[in-house]
Amino acid sequence: MAETEAVKHVVLAKFKEDLTPEKVEEIINGYAGLVSLIEPMKDFHWGTDVSIENLHQGFTHVFVSTFESTEGIAEYVSHPVHVEFANKFLQHLDKILVIDYKPTTAKLS
Repeated sequence: MAETEAVKHVVLAKFKEDLTPEKVEEIINGYAGLVSLIEPMKDFHWGTDVSIENLHQGFTHVFVSTFESTEGIAEYVSHPVHVEFANKFLQHLDKILVIDYKPTTAKLS
C-alpha cells in the first residue's frame, strides 16, 4: 500500500452522557476489533479530545481508520460486520461526523 494512495476514515463522536465508562470502553473495543474482521481496514487508532482551544463542538472521541482506497472504504461500510457494529454504535451517540480523505504532504519551499 503506497502511502499516497491510503485513505483515512475519520469519525468524530460524542457519546450519550448516560453511558458508563465501561460501556464506552466496550464500544471502543468493538470498533477496534473490526480491523481484524474486515480486510480493507488496515489500521485503527482512537483518542479523546485534549485540545485547549475549546473548538471541539461537543465531540469527545476521534476514531481514525486507514484503508488502501476509497473502494476499500465502500466495502467496509457495506460489510455485514460493520453494519451490525454501526447500528449498535450509533444508538449510543449524541452526534457524529465522518470524513474520508487522502493524506497529502505539503511541499515546503
